[in-house]
Amino acid sequence: MSWLAKGKRYDGRALDEFRPVVIEYGVTKNAEGSARVKVGDTEVIAGVKLSVEKPYPDTPKDGNLMVGAELLPLSSPDFEAGPPGEEAIEIARVVDRGIREAKTVDTRKLCLVEGEKVWSVSIDVCTINSAGNLLDASALAAMAALRNAKMPAYDGKAVDYKKLTNQKLPIVRTPISVTVVKIGDYFLVDPTVEEEKVIDSRLTVALTEDNKICAMQKGGAKPISIGDVSTMVDLAQAKATELVKKL
Repeated sequence: MSWLAKGKRYDGRALDEFRPVVIEYGVTKNAEGSARVKVGDTEVIAGVKLSVEKPYPDTPKDGNLMVGAELLPLSSPDFEAGPPGEEAIEIARVVDRGIREAKTVDTRKLCLVEGEKVWSVSIDVCTINSAGNLLDASALAAMAALRNAKMPAYDGKAVDYKKLTNQKLPIVRTPISVTVVKIGDYFLVDPTVEEEKVIDSRLTVALTEDNKICAMQKGGAKPISIGDVSTMVDLAQAKATELVKKL
């Protein structure tokens, strides 16, 4: 706490400072879109696969969107092989909600035959190295992969995954997620693994490129006040403005 009182963290950063953010596009050959995101030593890869499927019954004119997350054991001794655990499920849901609630993709344009055939967009996030703040890194990687994706050739009967067209996904917004954590009376962004172990609470805020809130997710054992929420949102908005430029 003495370090935080001085406005510094153990790694030398200010409380509102992100580690270096690096984004690489097109990192896998077999995905229609992919990206690698590094936030400090945290590293994740996201891939987009497109397929022609039947639409959901309640949205016959819209394409499908799904997000999955896998926390690979190679990325942390805390992760185990097997079905997705609680943390993986939360990451997938938070990423999905940010993209969905921002109406990132114009799903109407993914409809091929109403009620029968639509493009289904599947986003998979895999951790390569877990060094804190997987939520923000995963959301950034998913968005980068969506922007990188190209539609495969489709003749009305079958998809030819060996032939990618120049057509991009109909992306209309670019949401950015920023997680703000509270430790005692102090607010931090981009927490390391060590910092995540001692947080009192956290708030992940998904914002569009014009800084409008589209989703929020609260975590941590302790409650946060209305004043805390206001402070955390203000900080998230400031950091989102910086992160969207990385894309």
